[in-house]
Amino acid sequence: MSETCVILDIGGVLEITPETGWLQGWEVRLELPLGTVQEQMRDVWRAGSVGSISEREVHEQVAARLGLDEPQVEDFMADLWAEYLGTPNEELIDYVRGLRGSCRLGILSNSFVGAREWETTLYHFDELVEQIVYSHEIGIEKPDLRAFEAACASLNVQPGNCLFIDDVADNVEAAQAAGMQTHLFEDNARTITRIAAHLDAGPLVPGRVPPG
Repeated sequence: MSETCVILDIGGVLEITPETGWLQGWEVRLELPLGTVQEQMRDVWRAGSVGSISEREVHEQVAARLGLDEPQVEDFMADLWAEYLGTPNEELIDYVRGLRGSCRLGILSNSFVGAREWETTLYHFDELVEQIVYSHEIGIEKPDLRAFEAACASLNVQPGNCLFIDDVADNVEAAQAAGMQTHLFEDNARTITRIAAHLDAGPLVPGRVPPG
């Protein structure tokens, strides 16, 4: 198989994830000032994103900090996951599925504890790509350069042969600093065109400068 590689983000790229307003809805429901839930849970969200807290502990903290009973916690977490998971970007997913066998494929995602199980069940990303690197499993979030290094290492590929696709400019800039080729996701058409150009160019040879 070619050492040419494509690594994609999930939220905002493979998943369409508009804001649902679920936090504000809970603040209204609990008669709390706007912003209270985010402030109360900020460190828990951070811990969940780097895997320093378990799903069970997240549920316990939600209950303790917001004064929710067990059914309310379940509803709260269901709302969290509904926004987090969004809906699948079917056009891009179908295109990437068609690339299997022609290049190396991976995912690098800033995530939350439980994401692998949810996304495997709903979207089967484990069947779409060879390797998925989640921040909550490696304890490192983008734009830390070590996250990009971990993604390349998981596929045993050189950064310069990888096209990294993300919808966050800071992450794209960090991937460039890590030596990867990059594309800022804005829509499917331009992203598919950029991937096709990357694959047509093939793996880098020593001394060749990658396209911008």
